[in-house]
Amino acid sequence: MSETATPKAEAEPFIRLRNVRKLFRNDGEDFVAVSDVTLDIQEGDLVSVVGPSGCGKTTVLKILAGLYEVEEGQVTIGGGGSAFRPGRDVGMVFQQPLLLKWRTILENVMLPADILHIPRKESRERARELLDMVGLAGFEDKHPYELSGGMQQRASIARALIHDPKLVLMDEPFGALDAMTREKMNLEMLRIWERSRKTIVFVTHGIQEAVFLGSHCAVLTAGPARMSDHFAIDLPQPRTLDMKTSDSFGSYVKRIYRQLGMD
Repeated sequence: MSETATPKAEAEPFIRLRNVRKLFRNDGEDFVAVSDVTLDIQEGDLVSVVGPSGCGKTTVLKILAGLYEVEEGQVTIGGGGSAFRPGRDVGMVFQQPLLLKWRTILENVMLPADILHIPRKESRERARELLDMVGLAGFEDKHPYELSGGMQQRASIARALIHDPKLVLMDEPFGALDAMTREKMNLEMLRIWERSRKTIVFVTHGIQEAVFLGSHCAVLTAGPARMSDHFAIDLPQPRTLDMKTSDSFGSYVKRIYRQLGMD
């Protein structure tokens, strides 16, 4: 007599947003920044969040960082594991590297560890490992002005990882770079993600960048932000730039265009 296989339970999402709504008050009037966002993110995913400028992408990121409370809806981070501590378990990367000009690259990377009182010997060793991972070995004693924009942004990524966060939030980190450097940083970003296996939420208004980087993609409509689509991106790993000419890549790009009313 054959046995019926028990269906495998789906993993509990690491991040769960349910009908999230965020308001801001200005001169006594309410401004709706996020109207309705529902999203599940599994641990280890790299989720690109794409939408028009000003649609509320950064607001969603700040909600995930614990910087904003929501008026309506539910925000759960950490899944069924240990308690999630936004101050300790989140790493942030911004559009500008925001490196301190008077500190060396090594000291800049160590800054979050200093703030969190992680032992200096431990954090220094990890900082050197991270600089090696992002391709900056040998630049530890340089100052920010001695590095190119792309190199500075790689240092900021290392800084976001120094305290071993569970979640890394990236707010258009390559938006200020020229087109060629941005392409190189996209490849670098995927290499870093493959090695670190961190859960990453990557905000961008670049549709091709969203498809190229993401294991999943979330599409937000023009503000106030509303979740229009969320789908897995089934492209081979490791990804290469010539994938951008493939039919499968183009189909994902067209899907986003349709959701944004650009087809």
